[in-house]
Amino acid sequence: MKFKKITAGFQADSLAFAEDLICNIFFSFGLKGVVCDVPIPEPDEGFGTHTLPLPEENAIIGYIPDMDSADLTIEKIKKELAGLSAMGIRVFPRIRTVDEANWAHAWKAYFNVTRITDRIVIKPEWKPYAPAPGEIVVHIDPGMAFGTGTHPTTAMCLAFLETVITPKDALLDVGCGSGILMIAGALLGAQKITGIDTDPAAVEITRDNMKKNQAWSSDIRLITGTLDQAAKDKYQVITANIIAQVIVDILGDIRARLAPGGTALLSGIILEREPDVLAALDTNELVMVKRAQQQEWVALAVQHG
Repeated sequence: MKFKKITAGFQADSLAFAEDLICNIFFSFGLKGVVCDVPIPEPDEGFGTHTLPLPEENAIIGYIPDMDSADLTIEKIKKELAGLSAMGIRVFPRIRTVDEANWAHAWKAYFNVTRITDRIVIKPEWKPYAPAPGEIVVHIDPGMAFGTGTHPTTAMCLAFLETVITPKDALLDVGCGSGILMIAGALLGAQKITGIDTDPAAVEITRDNMKKNQAWSSDIRLITGTLDQAAKDKYQVITANIIAQVIVDILGDIRARLAPGGTALLSGIILEREPDVLAALDTNELVMVKRAQQQEWVALAVQHG
C-alpha cells in the first residue's frame, strides 16, 4: 500500500505554539506516524536528555493512505494550515507518495533512549540499553501511534507520575497513545489501570507495548472511545497528556472520576493556553498543587478543591 507523506515546514516566533496547532490539524484529519521535527532544548539536569540533532528546518510530518479521497483531504489540510498565517505561523506543505515499507520504520531514526528521571528510562524497542540497578525501563514501540516519551509533555507527566503513584493505586490514562504512561504506572505499582483513546490503532499498540513490558494483567482495561463513554469509576491517579482545549472540554469528566485525595496530571498544555486550563480548574472545583514547565509546555498536577 502507498501513503501520502505530508511535510509541513514552518516558521513562527513560537515554535511550540506552532507545533501544537499543526499537530492538532494533522490529528484531526487522522494522519498517522506523526513526527515533530523541531529542536528541543536541553532540559534541566536529571529531567531528560537531548536525543536528537537540530533539524535543518522546523517541520511536522504525517502520513495518510493513498486512497481516492486522499487528495481532497490534503487540500483541506492545506487550507487549515494556510489559515495559521493569521497567527503569524507560516507553513510550507510538501506532498510526496511513498511505499508503506519506506515510511513504517523510517521515523524510528528520530528516537533514542531517553532518561526522564533518576529512575525512569524510556527505551525504544530497537535500541540497545543496559539498565542500572533500580532503574525502571519502559520498552516502547510507538508503531503508528503518537508517543515515544521524548517530548517534553510526556517527560513532565512521567516525572509527576513517579511522585504520586503508590502501590495498588487505580490509574486512568486519557489518550493512551502508545501506552507509555500506563506502562510506567504499572511498573511503579499501580494495579487497576484503564486506558482510553479515540484511535483504535493506539489501543492495540498500547496493548502490545504493555505485554512487551510484562505489564499486562487482568486488571487492565483498554477502551476505544471518548472519556464520557467510560464508566465513572474512581481513580487515585488520572493522566491526560493531550492538548489544552481537549483538557478544558473533558475536565468535568476527569473530576467525576477522580477519587477523594487523588491527583490528575494534565500535560500537553502550551504556555499561551494555560490561563484557559486554570479557569476550567476553578469552574470544576479543582486546584493546582504542582506545576512544571519545559520550554513553552506546561504540566499541572491538580486535586479536588
